[in-house]
Amino acid sequence: MVNNCSKEGSEGCEEHQLPDEILSEDVLRPTGAEDPVQREPSMYFRWLVLFATCLVMTCVYYSLDIPAALHQNLKNYMNDSAFELRFNLLYTLYSFPNVILPFFGGYFTDKMGASYCLMIFAAFCFLGQLIFAAGTAYRNWTFMLLGRAVYGIGGESICVAYSTLLTEWFAGKELAFSFGIALAISRLGSVFNNLASPVIANSFSTPWALWAGVALNFMAVVVAAGIKNVDAQHSSISLAMDASDNPSDLAQPLLLQQIEHEGTNRGGQRPVSRMGFRQFSPMFWLLSASCLTVYACILPWNNVASGILLERDLFQAPPAECHLTFPDQCSAGNLLNFSNPAIDANGNTCSGSNFAPVLPSSLNVSGMDGKPDILIDHLSAADVDCDKPFWSEDCVKDYCQALGKASESAGRVMSIPYSISACLSPFLGGVVDRIGHRATITFVASFLLIGVHSTMAFTTFRPAIPLIGQGLAYALYSSVLWPSITLTVPQRSTGVAFGVITSIQNIGLTLVPMAIASIYTSSGHCYIPYVELFFTCCAVSGAMLGIGVNFLDQLTGNKLNGISVQSRAADR
Repeated sequence: MVNNCSKEGSEGCEEHQLPDEILSEDVLRPTGAEDPVQREPSMYFRWLVLFATCLVMTCVYYSLDIPAALHQNLKNYMNDSAFELRFNLLYTLYSFPNVILPFFGGYFTDKMGASYCLMIFAAFCFLGQLIFAAGTAYRNWTFMLLGRAVYGIGGESICVAYSTLLTEWFAGKELAFSFGIALAISRLGSVFNNLASPVIANSFSTPWALWAGVALNFMAVVVAAGIKNVDAQHSSISLAMDASDNPSDLAQPLLLQQIEHEGTNRGGQRPVSRMGFRQFSPMFWLLSASCLTVYACILPWNNVASGILLERDLFQAPPAECHLTFPDQCSAGNLLNFSNPAIDANGNTCSGSNFAPVLPSSLNVSGMDGKPDILIDHLSAADVDCDKPFWSEDCVKDYCQALGKASESAGRVMSIPYSISACLSPFLGGVVDRIGHRATITFVASFLLIGVHSTMAFTTFRPAIPLIGQGLAYALYSSVLWPSITLTVPQRSTGVAFGVITSIQNIGLTLVPMAIASIYTSSGHCYIPYVELFFTCCAVSGAMLGIGVNFLDQLTGNKLNGISVQSRAADR
């Protein structure tokens, strides 16, 4: 029996009968009675679950960013005048469900169990990628867009499930370390995709690169099912081990949980905050606005990074005065029995490794062996599909080979920000806890992004240097934003707060791709400079909000710029 009465009075006191299993000697076993046989399997399975969870999330992130890595390949393959709009819709429809889902993902995870939800959400990702790959194979935008929407249902909610799962397995046992490892390794899935997908597409075909993602997502479902079985079999062992370490640590939350549960069933109110959105502090809303603007120039940029890098650095349009010696003939391939070099107005050979090979101005090729005639009066890059042998082997082989190499190079370069973030993120959180200055870092990260995107927009510097800056800004901002939320809202409201800010973030990730497509179209189908200028404006907005965060933090006691209580205690 537990007496739930205050010392000041006894009104409303109730006695709560706890289940026998809570007070059983198996749970409240003295420390000296620890079973050494159970401890070794628990340690083994904890790290097995961490490894398996990282594998699941790596597969999820791999397929999430496949369209970004294959931007140019998809553009050639789909051969659609409205490609940029529809391509950006792939990311808009991924993010749109997650304007609402953050409010339910945690509920379903708590209701059905983290390991079960991990498997269900992984299955949604597999189904979405399957629909997307099939739609691409048949060049059907409707199915491609539907597949991305289905992927979005699982792709964000699965983060809630895996976070909860790791908390259950590592509570009190390297929890922060396990989260850092999981975040770093999982995000490397995007890096692996950037490196592998263009190679697969160029070696085989664009649909094959998407089917590779389907295979990885299927593996993620299988691994998630294995995690569910391990979790079910060893949850009781973990409970017994925690009890053997310190029975009071386990008994106290169990007692409180039982009291709270019974009080709710008897008509009482749960001691959980039901704070309305309007009661969140101004600092919380300022951080939410900062989250929207700063992430708007990081994640959506990656969606179109391949296109930007090709246009700006790796596959630039050839000079206007350059043309083929025989403009109405193929440039290279099986159909050409003579040399057809590109020359300028003075008859000099056009050269430059970063320029796209010159295409014929028109084509009139008679079909052979039952193949149709090719008659194009005004040939442009949009007419060339390097997945078809006529273009890649017979007529413009030099163009397709150069495009393949450039797209693979773009994949390597666009991996820089995520690689840096993956390497630094596990360590930056601890550093920030020790030095504070969270509000200051929100401004510094935004200011760094201003330099990154203005450099990309208005200079010809090699892209590696600004993208290193983007990786640093991404890692710094992520390491301070999410911990800052817990410092601006009551502890009982952190779940709601994270749901709100995640929803606001996804509003930005839904709208920004459409803005990018509109700017690209109105700028003569070019990214440089106006799309990059848009990202610069987002970064400027983030910097201004960062100034506001610092000013408000000074007025409210330097909660964000101060050093955490835990770090002070550790220093002592």
